[in-house]
Amino acid sequence: MSASRRSGTTDELGPDEPGESGGSDLLAALLDGMDAALCAFDADGVVTHWNREAERILGWTAVEAVGRHGFAGWAVRSADAEEVQSRLMSAMHAPGRQVHEFALVTKDGGRVLVRTQSAAVRGPEGKPAGVYCAFSEVHAQIDLERSIALSEALFEDAAWGVVLIDADLRPAVVNAHAARALGIGRASALGRPLGELLAQGVEELEAAFTHVLAEGAPPAPAEMWVTVRAPKGEKRRCWRSGFVRLASPLAEEPVPLGVGWLFQDITEAKQSEQEAALLRFRTNQLHRAARAAAECEDPAEAATVHLDFALAGFADHALLDRVLRSPGEERSEEGRESGQDAAVRLVRLAATPAGAPGPSLLTGAAGLPVRYEAGHPALSCVERAGTVRADAGPVPAQRAREWALARQWPGDAVHALCAVLRSRGRTLGVVTFLRGCGRSRFERFDTAYAEDVAVRVAAALDLADAVRERQGPR
Repeated sequence: MSASRRSGTTDELGPDEPGESGGSDLLAALLDGMDAALCAFDADGVVTHWNREAERILGWTAVEAVGRHGFAGWAVRSADAEEVQSRLMSAMHAPGRQVHEFALVTKDGGRVLVRTQSAAVRGPEGKPAGVYCAFSEVHAQIDLERSIALSEALFEDAAWGVVLIDADLRPAVVNAHAARALGIGRASALGRPLGELLAQGVEELEAAFTHVLAEGAPPAPAEMWVTVRAPKGEKRRCWRSGFVRLASPLAEEPVPLGVGWLFQDITEAKQSEQEAALLRFRTNQLHRAARAAAECEDPAEAATVHLDFALAGFADHALLDRVLRSPGEERSEEGRESGQDAAVRLVRLAATPAGAPGPSLLTGAAGLPVRYEAGHPALSCVERAGTVRADAGPVPAQRAREWALARQWPGDAVHALCAVLRSRGRTLGVVTFLRGCGRSRFERFDTAYAEDVAVRVAAALDLADAVRERQGPR
């Protein structure tokens, strides 16, 4: 047996009475099922109870321990016995629990440092009748305290988001950092579907949680783009996420309790990384275009080469329009700026195929002006001698198509960027880049690239004019 009584001692269950031996069996079962080692002493310091965990730690069985007077001569060194006994028994007359650390001796002669919690056992009249002492190995206790401290720190002071997801894929615990990232209070997020917190990226996150519950933690963090619902509008963020499966330590077999989700916002770093990669690619395209254009005998063909290289990863269509002047008309830029010019007219010089991808084709041999209405972005670009952006806006597909066709652009265009062609202080025309609905609108970063391309195209067209003038009329 793992626990026994000496005659004349009592415990919190009370003494056995005839026909009530079940109380003693229940007490023995409870003591043996505890994770902590437990022993008890009567008022004279004699061991009355000793459970299996105490036997596991020290090696002494209940039969060998129960009935001994204190730990002297067997569980502690003789030099320490008096101090240990007095400190343990002092709990009988002290309020609450007392915590001590002792070095106990195992049955095989080894020593183990334990942390004890001792408190008085009261008799039927409330008078002290003994002491019970629960103890565990110090390193195990320290490990437990560290685990608790880590959990508390993660959910209070961590510099990254920590969320516990239950088996229903809903937040069960959210730390302060995660609540700020989600734009909601810690209590408000609990138990709510992720779809109410995130506008995009929910499917990917839920798929990751399901995988972790079934297969365990992935070998490396994952970078996920999500869109957070915020009071001031939706925000697109990139979170580097790590996942761990949580299982109950009390179950005989691992039972998933949920998923621990740790994430860190790396949006700015990711955007900088993407912009750097895009800049390298575009710089490489400009270099390749310059080398290819240098091999063209016709400078006008070199201009279309620059357009073709610029389109890769940048736009879906490109249009090249040239300023049309009447025969013998040579007016200065100053006169045009002062309003002495007639309306600007543009001739289509080159364009990418409207139906399928392909190289830009030279057109405009007839010299007929393009039917641009007043206020057209290309005309505004020439008049201002600066870049102009235009968008169809959030309209239905049919309205967007009408918007594009009204401006003499392919029907699938919804975003436009017009860059002026300038060379030797003169405006030669305009190049228009167009994107479809599958792409984002042109940003300032795109404007700089379009202007770089426009400078090269303008130089090629200016060279074509110089060559034509030198050759003279044929």
